[in-house]
Amino acid sequence: MYLARSFDGGNNFEKPRVIATVVDVGVFDPVSRRFTFDGVAGTRTDSFPSLSIANGAPTGTDATDTLVLTWPDARNGLNHEQALLQSSADRGLTWSAPANAAEGSDRPDNPAVAISPDGTDVYLVYNGYLTLYQSTTAHPRRMQGVVRHAEISAGGAPGAWSTLHRGATGDPRGTTRTLNREAVYDYNYAVATRDFGAAVWMDVRNAAVCPAVNAYRQSLLTSTPLPPPAPLTDCPPTFGNNDIFGGVYSDPTP
Repeated sequence: MYLARSFDGGNNFEKPRVIATVVDVGVFDPVSRRFTFDGVAGTRTDSFPSLSIANGAPTGTDATDTLVLTWPDARNGLNHEQALLQSSADRGLTWSAPANAAEGSDRPDNPAVAISPDGTDVYLVYNGYLTLYQSTTAHPRRMQGVVRHAEISAGGAPGAWSTLHRGATGDPRGTTRTLNREAVYDYNYAVATRDFGAAVWMDVRNAAVCPAVNAYRQSLLTSTPLPPPAPLTDCPPTFGNNDIFGGVYSDPTP
């Protein structure tokens, strides 16, 4: 990842320079021809960054200009993904070493980060996958939204992380884009004030798995795929019912 700074409102920028090295998450899926996170014909994925700055909003009077940056990373290999986060207390000149901000048992994807305007608290949201990458559509795939929090030290680095919320678990196989793949994307987001954080995430608790669609997706790996099913007649009524859930979370150490 590269950073280019401007100090005149965006009229001029410094030369871009590397601030983080990323190992992209996901496995190339021959069904959807996209990189997927949870399995074949699964949820598309990427290692997009999320960046936040303690800008002292709304007046800027108590801005620390601390920067926090997160992204999903696969440097430890498939099924050992991390939500890496690093911070800078000197306007992006130097950065802390990246560290995993997710719970150790999670496979985090699509993390988003927010730091409070006064630079004292950081909030993180991600989709936590609880199942290993699946080579078949026949087995359950479990996922839930997760919201985390940490205090920022005087040096600008996050302290110990705590979990503020774990959403209801669902199965992303119950979502669909064009029948040949699931539909859980990078639409997570977080914001922070001096007193609380708020987060939204894609949620699949209300999405019913459709056996006919699972069989069709699996058949696309063969030379004789099945005819596409008709979801309105061949699937449960809530197949495809993925949602955006969210919440507001008070600073646990005000």
